[in-house]
Amino acid sequence: MATTITEIPGPKGLPVLGSLLDLRRDTLGTFLRIRQEYGDVVRVSAGPPGLRTVLHCVFSAEGAQQILASQAANFRKDNQFYEELRLSAGNGLLTSQDADYLRQRRLIQPMFTKRRVDGYATAVTLEAAATAESWRDTPEVDVVPEMNRLALRTVSRILFGADVEAAVDVIGRTLPVISDYVTQRGYAPVNPPRTWPTPANRRAEAATREVYAVCDRIIAERRAQGEGGGDDLLSLLSRASNEEDGSLDPAEIRDQVLVFLLAGHETTATSMAFALHLLARHPEEQARARKEAESLPPDHTLTAADLDGLPYLTMVLKEAMRLFPAAPVMGRRCVEPAEIDGHLIPAGADVLIAPWVTHRHPDLWPDPDHFDPDRFTPEHEATRHRYAWFPFGGGPRACVGQHFSMLESVLALAVLLRSYELEAVDTEVPLSAGITLQATGPARVRLRRRMP
Repeated sequence: MATTITEIPGPKGLPVLGSLLDLRRDTLGTFLRIRQEYGDVVRVSAGPPGLRTVLHCVFSAEGAQQILASQAANFRKDNQFYEELRLSAGNGLLTSQDADYLRQRRLIQPMFTKRRVDGYATAVTLEAAATAESWRDTPEVDVVPEMNRLALRTVSRILFGADVEAAVDVIGRTLPVISDYVTQRGYAPVNPPRTWPTPANRRAEAATREVYAVCDRIIAERRAQGEGGGDDLLSLLSRASNEEDGSLDPAEIRDQVLVFLLAGHETTATSMAFALHLLARHPEEQARARKEAESLPPDHTLTAADLDGLPYLTMVLKEAMRLFPAAPVMGRRCVEPAEIDGHLIPAGADVLIAPWVTHRHPDLWPDPDHFDPDRFTPEHEATRHRYAWFPFGGGPRACVGQHFSMLESVLALAVLLRSYELEAVDTEVPLSAGITLQATGPARVRLRRRMP
């Protein structure tokens, strides 16, 4: 039986600011602490009266399933964060809703079938090999910017094909500006209008214009090629059509491209970077993963067919995504009153689910802070709640690119591990929560090149 809203527990915080300072100082740590102190459904107030945000935080696997799957229609992307993201990155798959989302999903889904995604493996291994070669004379690297660069080049090559060089420099320079701007405005209690000539508005507008211009130019060239275009993802987007949904116009294509660039490279880069850093901190697990990668033919260019031969490396990646989920928190707005995990969430409430917390829930994960890839053997996975691990979301809005992300990450890690032994320089990496999980300090590793 549901409790009343007043019975949802939560911290009182400071008399005027509530929990605002705690959330600003350490967002992820605060969410872990309040789950420990108040349970799986917690009400948190932040900000001064009149500008106060009230979050209903749901940390259980069952609650996550209700919000993302069984009651998904009642929990919409109508909050401030998604509105800011929509204004900066357009109305693509990540931000669209209702009929717009369903139409886009139907047009785009065929580009992410397993057969189609498996065809992207060559681009992944080429870029991973180029990264390995660029490390040849380097004694140590920071894996976070390195994996960002690798993931950006990979998704840009898959999107733009031969135009990758023309796009990647602009995208690498502008997307961080747009991402930071969205994060700041998405969580601020009040924002100046975007039309005001503030320094932040002007920087973001310039970055947006620049990335729009390069995307628009390449899109126009692809559409001019018509049916005879290539097989890169942008050409497929340009040709996507069906009788029910028509086709995507240039602005809609650009919105999808921006979503793929923003979400598709930052999330995968985060997973690869922390997988490498965890292996650098755990020599036994690293040796086991390398032995598996080296068991494949030595002069063989890895393909999608090799994934079946890399089960342990896949488990390493999944464990890295458990400990360092690229989307550490996810927000929704409740439309009608809803019972979630035994509590009544009111209509209009801002609701937050947090893989960062659920992935560390002691009822789901024994010794939750310990790195143990064997948690993801098929036998162990079969016994866990479906939403004990949900780095790709779930339900009708589960990430369309999850197979591509896993393919890219596992193959790239295998290429790098066949080339280098890693030793951690920085054992702990400071973190913050933006659009994706952000390292706010270095994650350096020493490199020792493997001889062929």
